[in-house]
Amino acid sequence: MNAHVPAAAVRRRAMLLGDLDAVAAIEASAYGFPWSRGNFVDALAAGHLAEVLEAGRPLGYFVALPGADELHLLNITVAPHWQGRGLGTALLEAVATHARERGLARVWLEVRASNVRAQALYARRGYATVGCRRSYYPAAGAREDAVLMSLEVPAERA
Repeated sequence: MNAHVPAAAVRRRAMLLGDLDAVAAIEASAYGFPWSRGNFVDALAAGHLAEVLEAGRPLGYFVALPGADELHLLNITVAPHWQGRGLGTALLEAVATHARERGLARVWLEVRASNVRAQALYARRGYATVGCRRSYYPAAGAREDAVLMSLEVPAERA
């Protein structure tokens, strides 16, 4: 963790409307084709699961859509200057916990084919590559394929 913010100071909580300027700023700094602030507003208004990791300010977040028996991870991002410090793993654990608590058997996500670093993180956390969505993401001058990945979530033990 960053020497200025000890690991014990990082906490997970529900995303709030008041977080959206900071979340949109992280999104814009992390991606060439970021979600807009309005995309986040719409996701919260639709009741999507959304959490932030914070230490006085958001450091990362996720947005997920619960379904009948699965959770679709729509967005997961760690601020670029915080990447590589375990926050992505913490967010993925929170996603799996949400799925398990709701009795959802599987988590799905798409990731850019070019984002091998994220794919490696997901694989280390138990996600398997299950397919490809052709021309899924916007890209400079073209479209980019998405790798479809899935995690089977074991049921919570009584």
